[in-house]
Amino acid sequence: MHNLVSVFQKKEKSEPMPRHMLIKNIILTVAVLSISTLLAILFFYFGKNTTSVAIIYILAVVFISRYSNGYIPGIISSFIGVICVNYVFTYPFMKFNFTMDGYPITFLGMIFISSLISTMTSHLKLQNCMIQEREKLLAEAEKETMRANLLRAISHDLRTPLTGMIGACSTYLDTQDSLSKKEQTELIQNVYDDANWLLNMVENLLTITRISTNDTPLHKTSELLEEVISEAVLRFRKRIPDADIQVQIPEDFIIIPMDATLIEQVVINLLENAYYHGASEHPISLTVTVKNSSVCIQIRDSGQGIPIDKLETIFDGSPSTPSQSGDSRKGMGIGLTICRTIITAHGGSIYASNHENGADITFCLPLNEEKTIEP
Repeated sequence: MHNLVSVFQKKEKSEPMPRHMLIKNIILTVAVLSISTLLAILFFYFGKNTTSVAIIYILAVVFISRYSNGYIPGIISSFIGVICVNYVFTYPFMKFNFTMDGYPITFLGMIFISSLISTMTSHLKLQNCMIQEREKLLAEAEKETMRANLLRAISHDLRTPLTGMIGACSTYLDTQDSLSKKEQTELIQNVYDDANWLLNMVENLLTITRISTNDTPLHKTSELLEEVISEAVLRFRKRIPDADIQVQIPEDFIIIPMDATLIEQVVINLLENAYYHGASEHPISLTVTVKNSSVCIQIRDSGQGIPIDKLETIFDGSPSTPSQSGDSRKGMGIGLTICRTIITAHGGSIYASNHENGADITFCLPLNEEKTIEP
């Protein structure tokens, strides 16, 4: 941190202050000192206490140091404040007097305290700017990491369905005459399924792009959670009719501020992930629970679980390794990244864990002040 502050200080010294910033410093210093002088006159007139006047000018120094640029305005205002206390508010009035007993020490002490406060305030402001700059750099680095992970996930998730489509089409064209009607239908069905998967992936990519670039801000409305989940499950069953899902939702009406379309997409992505990578004949369970000021939706499969070393990075966009018994054409690297992006944009959280017979993925969304409405 000390090195970063030194760099900023050297940068400030090497670059001249812009004209508008200089004008702002002058106006701020003059305005604050003028107001402080008027307040000091009122305090002195009613209280006849020079100490109160000194405190007012010290507070003015702190304010100027905080909202001006650089060290100079605060230091100048500290000297002006000390001079005003001596010239205006110390007998004989409107004259400088350094001959009073103990006053030289008081004068020097006030200069020292004011200058020290000014320097400390400016230094803290500089450190705050440094912290903000560092956080910005870390955020940029995190974005770059996410982009790299997404590129790897895209290459993984696009390559396998496209290869399958090309292989099926090639087989159909080369052996069309020798294939039975059933075999032809199976090849076309495979192409159709892979095309739908790619379409869903493109929709996911468009979603994360819009959210990441703030082109489409979230439009939250109060939605009944049961209706949102029902719609998502209905869409998922249309896409995968063979999927077996068990849904458990509290009887109370749960209303959450959300973008319903995006939350439906999260639920569908997680159900697809559980279906394709769970590699189990047992049903997928979707359970809703209310915890304090949030609602958590847990999707549980009965598959092989998530490798321990992948639990912390599974939402980073890294391509997953399909289960040997699962559908090797399907990857969820992008889908899980989409889920985290949407949930984070809603102010919620998402995490993965394992249980004895598979994996859980749970996301939580904040509730309104009115958590539930009794039916």
